[in-house]
Amino acid sequence: MSRLLKLFLAALCLSAVAPISAADPLKTEIFNDAFRTLKVQKDEDFFALPVIRLGSDDVLTFSFDEMGDDYSLLEYRLVHCNADWKPSSLLDSEIVARFNSAKVEDYAFSSNTYIHFVNYRISIPNDDISPLVSGNYILQVFPENNPDEVLLQARFAVSEESIGVSGRASSHTDRGSAGPFQQLSFTLSAPKLDIRDPFSELIVVAAQNEAPESIRYIRAPLRASNHEIVYEHLPDLIFPAGNEFRRFESVRVDYPGMHIDSITFAEPAYHVWLAPDFPRADSEYLYDSTQHGRFLVREHNATDSDLAADYLVTHFSLKAPYVKDRDIFVQGEFSAFSLDKAYKMYYDFEDRAYHLSLPLKQGSYNYRYFSPQAPSAIEGDKHETSNEYSVRVYYRTPGARADRLIATAQFISQ
Repeated sequence: MSRLLKLFLAALCLSAVAPISAADPLKTEIFNDAFRTLKVQKDEDFFALPVIRLGSDDVLTFSFDEMGDDYSLLEYRLVHCNADWKPSSLLDSEIVARFNSAKVEDYAFSSNTYIHFVNYRISIPNDDISPLVSGNYILQVFPENNPDEVLLQARFAVSEESIGVSGRASSHTDRGSAGPFQQLSFTLSAPKLDIRDPFSELIVVAAQNEAPESIRYIRAPLRASNHEIVYEHLPDLIFPAGNEFRRFESVRVDYPGMHIDSITFAEPAYHVWLAPDFPRADSEYLYDSTQHGRFLVREHNATDSDLAADYLVTHFSLKAPYVKDRDIFVQGEFSAFSLDKAYKMYYDFEDRAYHLSLPLKQGSYNYRYFSPQAPSAIEGDKHETSNEYSVRVYYRTPGARADRLIATAQFISQ
C-alpha cells in the first residue's frame, strides 16, 4: 500500500480489526480497514433481498474492495445461522457439498483511479460452494491459511419458498391513523406444509428497510385456521414511520451532482462536500423517490464501475444544536447501518454543526442521520414515508437442530 494511501485512510479514523464472539448475532461487517464497499446483490435486481431460492438458478454476488496496488490471497466459507443470526448446530457437511472453504479467484485492479484498489467478487452458489439447506447464512472472507482472521462478512439467506405470504404495510395503525407509525400485517398460506403448531414452530422476522435496529421477532400469530396463519393487530408489528432517506450522487468529478456543494482535489484524492443538512423532525413531509437506504456504485462514463469508480473523501454536515450525551451516526446500506465509531459524527462548536468525512466510492447513495439515544430526533416520523418492509418466515419442528427459512416477502408502505 502506498504511503499516500495510508495517510488517506489513517486520516479518516477507520475501524480496526474487531473480535468476533460466537455468542453474538453475526452481522454484515468489515473488520479490517484495508477493505471497503461491501455489497451483496441478487442477479441484476437492485431492490431484491439478499435471498436465493433453494435449488433454483438464483445467484448472489458479493463484491468488495481492498485498498492498495497488490491483491491478497483470500478464501471464504459459509456459516449457517438460526433466525437470530447465531450459528446453528449443523455441521459443514450438512450445509454445503464438498469442502466449506474456497479461494477468491475473481479479482481485478482498479482502472484510472487516483486511489488504487483491487475489486473482488464471489458468486453464491458456485461449483465450489453451494448451500444444501435453507436458512440464514454468513459468508466470511479470511486470508489464505489463516481462517481465524475474519476480514469481512456478509449476511444472506436461502429460502425454500414453500408457503405463500400476502400482506401490506399501512399508516392506518392500532395507534391511530396519520400519526408517527406504520403497521405491518400479513397472512401465511401453507396448504402443502404440515405446520402442526404455528405458535411454537414458527418464528417470523420483520424489518424496516433492512436496518438491524428495526428487526422484530414475532413468536406467535394472532390466529391460525385452515392452513392460514394470520399476523395482524400485533404491537410488535407497529414501527416508527421514519422519513425518506436523504440522497446524493457522486457519479462524476467534473461538476457537482445531486446534493453536492463542491468538489475539490487535494492529493491523493478528490473531496466531495455535500450541501449542509438540517434536522427534519419538525418539518413538513416532502415526498422523494429513494432507494430505501441502498447505494449503487457508478461512474458516469465507465463500462465497469466496480473498477473505474474512484474513492472520494465525502464530507457530511448536519447543522443542528449540540445535545449532550446524544451520539449521531451517518447510516445506510453503505455502512450496514452500523453504530461503529467510523460512522459517528463529531460536533464543531464554532460551525455549530455535526461533521463526518468518509472515503466513499463514486455512486448514488441513500443515507440518514440516526441517534440510538433519540432515534427520531433528527429525521422525524412521517406517516407518509415510503418504507420497505421485509418478512422472513422460519420453521423448526421439535428435535430439529436448525431453523429452516420457508418463505420471504417484501412490502412497500401505503
